[in-house]
Amino acid sequence: MSCMGAGIDVSKATLDVAVHGQAVQLKAANDAAGWAKVTQWLAQYAPEQVVLEATGGYELAALEALFAAGLPMVRINPRHARRFAQALGQLAKTDRIDARVLAHMASVLTLRRYYPLDEKARILKRFYERRQQILQMLVAEKQRRRQVTEPMLRQMLEQNIARLEADRAIIDSAMAEQIQGTPQATAVATIRGLGPITVIALVCDMPELGHLSGKTMANLSGVAPLARDSGTARGRRVTWGGRPRPRSVLYMAMLNVVRYDPLIKAFYEGLVARGKPKKVALVAALRKTIVLLNARLRDLLHEPIRVA
Repeated sequence: MSCMGAGIDVSKATLDVAVHGQAVQLKAANDAAGWAKVTQWLAQYAPEQVVLEATGGYELAALEALFAAGLPMVRINPRHARRFAQALGQLAKTDRIDARVLAHMASVLTLRRYYPLDEKARILKRFYERRQQILQMLVAEKQRRRQVTEPMLRQMLEQNIARLEADRAIIDSAMAEQIQGTPQATAVATIRGLGPITVIALVCDMPELGHLSGKTMANLSGVAPLARDSGTARGRRVTWGGRPRPRSVLYMAMLNVVRYDPLIKAFYEGLVARGKPKKVALVAALRKTIVLLNARLRDLLHEPIRVA
């Protein structure tokens, strides 16, 4: 592939923009005025891909604004950009250099386009993010409780834990109402053992589900076995990478699925009977579940498979 590609290095306050093959670069503020300036500047080049990195949330507002302006946006893992730069022999790292590297990457690689969440999914994700924060605080408070013996301090910890658990219950109830009747909930309901939290994780962290191929979704989840072959050597296939949060939610859910869903249970038990370790069989069952969910959701949405 070779196309006109652009790259944007994002920081809290600024955006550094480059177009591959162009010496001139743009620096703009990371705000509404800056996004408009970037859109206008890039329009003269008509890039086929505009790549930026995930930078802990600083990129989100710019990503949404530029996508809404009609630019073909791509968000990538910073690790991939760094490895691409090293492959080019580019060891130095500045905002301007990073923008040029991203532009080069956009011009030679076919990358997965950005899929924005709709408004309902964005609201749901804010609830989900708050739930994750509460869970982290609960773990920390319960760990502290084990070490506290002073009655007054222990009572304070107990009260805080009770308040956090009450907040979690309220958020869980609110999210359950938000997902009721959605295509994702309908698809998940076809597999016994999956619950509301699984639906929420898929809506928030895997919006591509139902739009891409099953193989691509397995890769995104980090449960597709990857080859490690060289010459005549055949390495052991392993799974790694992907998005850790939905994978962890789905992995825990699989402990129920392999017990209660007839199809997945038979698949899992068949692998174990043939000598596969239980963990390997569980990951294989998870991969099959993702492929099934992807196909069933695609049928509900009546959409053709898009090329990743």
